[in-house]
Parts: sequence; C-alpha cells; structure tokens
Amino acid sequence: MSVAAAPVWSVGIVVPAQDESVSIGDCLRSLLRACDACPAIGESWVVVVADDCRDDTASIARRELSSRGEVLECAPRSPGSARRQGSALALEHFRHVDTARLWLANTDADTTVPADWLERQLELAARGVAAVAGIVRVESVPDCDKWTLRRLFEDYRVEEDGQHPHVHGANLGVRADAYLDSGGWSDLAVAEDHCLWRRLQAREWTTQSSADSVVMTSGRLQGRARGGFADTLRLKLERLRA
Repeated sequence: MSVAAAPVWSVGIVVPAQDESVSIGDCLRSLLRACDACPAIGESWVVVVADDCRDDTASIARRELSSRGEVLECAPRSPGSARRQGSALALEHFRHVDTARLWLANTDADTTVPADWLERQLELAARGVAAVAGIVRVESVPDCDKWTLRRLFEDYRVEEDGQHPHVHGANLGVRADAYLDSGGWSDLAVAEDHCLWRRLQAREWTTQSSADSVVMTSGRLQGRARGGFADTLRLKLERLRA
C-alpha cells in the first residue's frame, strides 16, 4: 500500500535539545520539509524540548517553528525525560485524534532528516507496523580522514534485506497507541531508545528496523549525553588510533 492511498495521519515530532543553537535551525527546517513532502500527513506538530539550554536554542526554535510547533523549556538534563515531556505535549496537542492514527516521530537537534523521512515511516505504518527504527549516517568526524571514517563504521551492520540491529532516538517513530501501551519513554540519561524498543517488543507490537529510514547526524566527539553516540564514536576512534 502506498502512502498516497493510506489513511491520513497526524504526526507529532519530538526533538530534545541542549545548547544546540548551531544546529537546531537546520534540524527544524529539514523536519518541516519532510512534513510538507508527505501526502499522508493531515496535520503535524513539532515539539522542541530545550533541556537546560544556556544559549539561543529556544529562541531560534521558536522563530523557525512559528505556528507549526512549540518549545518547552525545562531542565531534566536527561534525553529520556526530555523525550517523555515532549511526547506528552504532542499527545496533548493531538488529544482529539485517535491514537491509532497518530504517529510520534523522534530525532535529535544535531540531526537533519531527508524529505522522504516521514513518508518512509508512514509507508510502514500503513502496513501495520507500530514502530520503526531507522539508521544514522555521519558525513565527517573532526580530525578524521575518509579511511578512518570508514573504519569507524565498518561494524555498523545493515543486512542485505535492509534490516539492522540498531536503535537510535535520532531516528525512531512509533504509533501513539503502541507508545502509550508500552509506557512511553523512560527517564533515562542514556539508552532510552533501546529501553522503549524492548518494551514495545515485549508488548508484542509489530516493530521494524528499516535501513530505508536514514538521517544524517553530527559526528562530534563531545556530546551532550554521557555514554551517548558521541562518546561511542570517541572511544572507537581512540581504539583505532591506539
């Protein structure tokens, strides 16, 4: 079933951000383009959760979103808590919508998505998939040549059929009824994405890990969340250079 033939979806997008004034504009512009490019979306709403920001992240986000979303300023200093609070606002915004027709898409403030990002997720949702885990790509890493960059990601496995073992909060979508049934995001500072994914599967919702859903994320080596993607990259690079 194509997206064009699918029922109309409402889509809430949640973006946690901590001092991301440099990247939040590009992130939000890419998200709004993806919303506009997807014919299956009847209504969309973007929630930026400015988590203990000391810079202009919140004001930039408000300017970029205008009437197409909202910014929550809070200070849990936890990606899991930020995602949970952002999802609660998206659910409140769409309180009139059947949760089986509401899609909650998640990414990060240092990430940009392609124009077909939501279209690809909703193609799977139209086939009964309740949650989609995509993959991330990195164009560059500081002080890292192309050969080293390839080695950094040589163990990032994607199978020939497009399935993969990865779960990233930067590229994860879930139907609202499945999200609520599984208990939603946990208040974790790291691995909140894996935690939610495991609970969705434990509740026997249909999940799919799809390499067709791709986002471009930062290759920085100093991240906001200890133990997150940036720390993983840095440790791998240190081992390569040891």
